[in-house]
Amino acid sequence: MTDNNILSRTVCKNTRKPNIIFILSDDQGAWAMRCAGNKEIYTPNLDELSNTGIRFDNFFCTSPVCSPARASILTGKIPSQHGVHDWLNEGKNEENTREYMKEQLTYVDILKENGYNCGISGKWHLGESKKVQKGFSYWNVILSGGGPYINTPMYYDGEIKEDERYLTDRITDGAIDFIKDYYSRDNPFYLSVHYTAPHGPWNNEQHPKKWIDYYRDCKFESCPKEKMHPWQINTATYGYTDEDREEILRGYYGAVSAMDENIGRILEKLDELEIRKETLIIFTSDNGMNMGHHGIYGKGNGTFPQNMYDTSVKVPFIMSHPDKIPQNKVNNQMLSHYDIIHTLIDYIGLDYKLSELPGKSFYPILEGKEMDCNDNVVIYDEYGPVRMIRNKEWKYIHRYPYGPFEFYNLENDPMEKNNLYDNELYKDKIHKLKSELEEWFLKYVDNKIDGAKEQVYGKGQIDYAGVLANGAKNYADDYWFLKSKQ
Repeated sequence: MTDNNILSRTVCKNTRKPNIIFILSDDQGAWAMRCAGNKEIYTPNLDELSNTGIRFDNFFCTSPVCSPARASILTGKIPSQHGVHDWLNEGKNEENTREYMKEQLTYVDILKENGYNCGISGKWHLGESKKVQKGFSYWNVILSGGGPYINTPMYYDGEIKEDERYLTDRITDGAIDFIKDYYSRDNPFYLSVHYTAPHGPWNNEQHPKKWIDYYRDCKFESCPKEKMHPWQINTATYGYTDEDREEILRGYYGAVSAMDENIGRILEKLDELEIRKETLIIFTSDNGMNMGHHGIYGKGNGTFPQNMYDTSVKVPFIMSHPDKIPQNKVNNQMLSHYDIIHTLIDYIGLDYKLSELPGKSFYPILEGKEMDCNDNVVIYDEYGPVRMIRNKEWKYIHRYPYGPFEFYNLENDPMEKNNLYDNELYKDKIHKLKSELEEWFLKYVDNKIDGAKEQVYGKGQIDYAGVLANGAKNYADDYWFLKSKQ
C-alpha cells in the first residue's frame, strides 16, 4: 500500500495492542446525553462509558453532514482533501454508486497492516456498500445512508437481505457476532459499530414502543422551542405544530435510548468474555443536530445556505479503557474528528508519520497529562463553499463567494444569537480570523477538489468532486437529474 501522506513505514513500539471498538451514532447532538447535562434523556450506558473514561466537551466534526464527516474520521483529511463534500446520493439500490474511498488511506488500513482483524456493522455511506474494502474483513453494512428502521436492506456475505428486526438491534447483533468470532484469536480486533440512530425517520411506529412510551409525557424542555429559522429548508416540516414537535422528539429521544440500550449489550458481552479491560471504546457522532435549536430541525443542511452553528458542528466524544485512561473526567480541550487518526496511531504505539494532514494527537490527555489549551487552539469546518474558523471566544463563518457572513462572540453569546459581522468595532478581528481561515485551507486543500469552488447545496453528491455526473453544472443539478430518473 502506498500513499503520498506516508513518510515512514509502520514500526510497532508495543507488542501488546488493545482491541478497539469505535461506536458512531448518526445525527446525535453533543447535548443528547444525560452525562452532558440533559436530564430528560435516558443514556445510562453512555453515562457509564463517561464514568469509566473521558468525555470531551469541545469536540467538533469536520463537516456538519454525514458522508464528508465519516470520510474525514477515517482518513484524517478535510473534505477538500478527500473529495466527499456532501452526503452521497447514490440512488435506488446504489445505481449511481462509486468507490469513493478507493484511493484514500484510512486508519483501518493502518490497523490491518499492523495485525488487526477489522470489522464493521452498520452504516457505511461512503460508496460501493456491497464491496468489502479499506482493511475490513467482516462487512455487515446497510445498503444506503439511511431509511426505515424496519426491513432495512443490509448486505450479509455480499447479498442484500431485509429483516423485520429493529435496525439498531440488527447492527448490534452483527457487532456481537464479530466480537464472539474474533475475541479469542491471537491478533487484536478493531470493530466499527455504525448506528443509524438517531437519524430520522422519527415517526413513533419506527421505534420500540418501550422507548416511545418512556418519553410519552416528556416536556422536552431540553430542546428549545423557537420560531422557525428563516433559512430552514422547505422539506423539513417538523416542528411546525406542537403535535409534530412532540412526536419527532419522542422518536429522536427514543432512538437514542434504544441505541444506548444496545451499547449496553456490547458492554455486557465484553464483560462476559472478560475482555473489557483489553478493549478501548470510542463513542462519537458523525455530526451534530438541531432539534429546535435556532429554530432548525436538521444539521448543516437543515438550512440553505448551510449553517455552522455549534449545535450542528459539535459532537459527543467519549473514550473509555479501564486502567489505561483516566476515569470520570471531562476535558474541555478543543479537538476535532481530524485528530482521531493521529491519536489512534499514538495510542497503539505505532511509529507512523503522516504528512499533509491537519490535526494532532491528543494522546497525552489519555495519559492523564496536560495539553496546550491556550486561545490559539482553533477548529476549522467546511461544507462546500461554507467555511468556519472557531476558537474559544470567537467564531467567523465565511460563505464563498458572496456571503452571508457571520461573526459571534462565543463568550458573551454562546447561543450565537447576535451576528456581529456588520459591527465596525470588530472589523480588525474579523479580518484577522478571515486571513487565518484562508491561510489554513490554502495549506491543506487539494485545488482539484476544493469545496469552495464546488456548488454544494446540501442536496447530495452523486459523482466524484470535480467530475459532475450527467453533464450537470453542480451537485444540485446532479440531484434533480437523479430524482427525475427514479
